[in-house]
Amino acid sequence: MRKLKNTELERLTIEGFKAITKTPLIVVLDNIRSLNNIGSVFRTSDAFLIEKIYLCGITATPPNREIHKTALGATASVDWEYVENTIDLVEKLKAENINVLAIEQAENSTKLDTFFPEKDQKYAVIFGNEVKGVHQKVVNACDLCIEIPQLGTKHSLNISVSVGIVLWDVSVKLNS
Repeated sequence: MRKLKNTELERLTIEGFKAITKTPLIVVLDNIRSLNNIGSVFRTSDAFLIEKIYLCGITATPPNREIHKTALGATASVDWEYVENTIDLVEKLKAENINVLAIEQAENSTKLDTFFPEKDQKYAVIFGNEVKGVHQKVVNACDLCIEIPQLGTKHSLNISVSVGIVLWDVSVKLNS
């Protein structure tokens, strides 16, 4: 087995990325403080053809040197927008018939492995602050709460890891 060179991967150009049909999935970052986590979300969103990222509250925006370090150019390919108030955004998305999902540990949450998105429905997934998670008022405003099952002693995952797991899982289910 031989590792492929970057030139052999046949990746899209930025123009090709912008033109191609996206996965009907939007990412919302609710008060993310780590610039490296934000950059990682951009890079992961590029990998799964995510339609858009909303950066809310204290979440920093490009251009930013620290975001660029982990995004590796994905801030140029993935569409993004800053919205100050996450609740206002949730209401706007719901008014556009987008199903809004908080990614959080909560009473009566749906485990990610048992969540099966409808193929003709667009979804927005909200990821919260590294310490406090998705704000409770935002969770209350969402259509559903999705939880990543965990088996070990720790009570949470890093947001960039959570984004990778959720985007891969939901993208596979939507595109199958």
